[in-house]
Amino acid sequence: MDTRLIPELEAGMKRRIASLPERIRPYTREQNALPRAFMLTGPRGVGKTTFLLHHATGQELLYLSADNPLVAGEGLYDLGKTMFMAGYSGIIIDEVHFARDWSLHLKALHDDFPRHRIWVSDSSSLVLRSGVGDLSRRYVPLVMPLQSFREYLYIETGQEYTACDPFAEDVVLPVEPTPGLLAAFRLYRQRGTRPFSAEGAFDERLLAILDKTLYFDVPFFLPNVTDGNLRLMKAITGTLARSAIPRLQVRSLCADWGIGAEKLYRLLEVMESVGLLRIVRLVGDTKARSVGAKLLFSDPAFYEALHGNAGTAREALAASLCADSGWIVEAEPDERRGDFVVSRNDGTRFRSIRLEVGGGSKKSKGADRVIRDDIEYPAGNAVPFWLLGMGY
Repeated sequence: MDTRLIPELEAGMKRRIASLPERIRPYTREQNALPRAFMLTGPRGVGKTTFLLHHATGQELLYLSADNPLVAGEGLYDLGKTMFMAGYSGIIIDEVHFARDWSLHLKALHDDFPRHRIWVSDSSSLVLRSGVGDLSRRYVPLVMPLQSFREYLYIETGQEYTACDPFAEDVVLPVEPTPGLLAAFRLYRQRGTRPFSAEGAFDERLLAILDKTLYFDVPFFLPNVTDGNLRLMKAITGTLARSAIPRLQVRSLCADWGIGAEKLYRLLEVMESVGLLRIVRLVGDTKARSVGAKLLFSDPAFYEALHGNAGTAREALAASLCADSGWIVEAEPDERRGDFVVSRNDGTRFRSIRLEVGGGSKKSKGADRVIRDDIEYPAGNAVPFWLLGMGY
């Protein structure tokens, strides 16, 4: 690498840091002791670049994006070595999959420069698995979730509340559910899942992310994808938005679109890995290939942007908030008993909770907890929807 590029990269990094928002997501600020080498993944638009630049401020690290034309013809190993020889203690590589042979270069950088920090980001969780240099052993995986309601409140108002476990028996409300708070939750559901919500034109930007993810990210992880496959994925998003029963019929899709079942499953797997879909499997379902019991958008705001089904959006929101709070989300096999089963190990005990999701008059059926819309306070086994958004 020509060392004359370094001042250009330094200037670009300074411009980016100068334009960071005044209020940074609590998720970003609450990450303190970062590993020497890590790979940050998460859907587009959740704030991964802001995360990297925020933690690089005041440190001897140099940022670059692998899709920057200044470095398009350079190998990552040469880039990193040149920066380290110039005195930098670390390198930050955004959008790493744009770099040629990136996984081999990252392995070599990690092993040859054990005292230097290497921070990497990408939009798909498949990155570590697709790398050929055993990156998962060298780079600690960090996953950045969608923005919670708690974080949205901070971004909008500057007021920061403590996170809570909404399913705790003696849960203490982190904030009183005033009319203003409930109105804020309504807006959060529509346009609050990504931190650029305060910048306006949320739906347009979200749909642009949808298109870029389908037409740029998916083909990278599935190089033999065809135009017909791309149209099929677009059709799947439309079907899921409108469907009151979020399922896909594999046989009919394969027949209608002339695609094999194995290819369809692979498309769905990649769409899930880049943060478009959430495949909710039945409890105990360990099949390698499955469309799951329920197929939802990972980001419930897609339903609003696509004028989708309100009931399905409600289920998607519950699944998203539970999953990003650290729960494993599975579908209840007997729908008469509930919608989901969420479980996790809290260190001292394993918890499994059967959930029913619905409106303000929703009955609990056989569920342990019912997530009810349009109620303010927990009552009995009912949990208000807004409280679910305070879990992280």
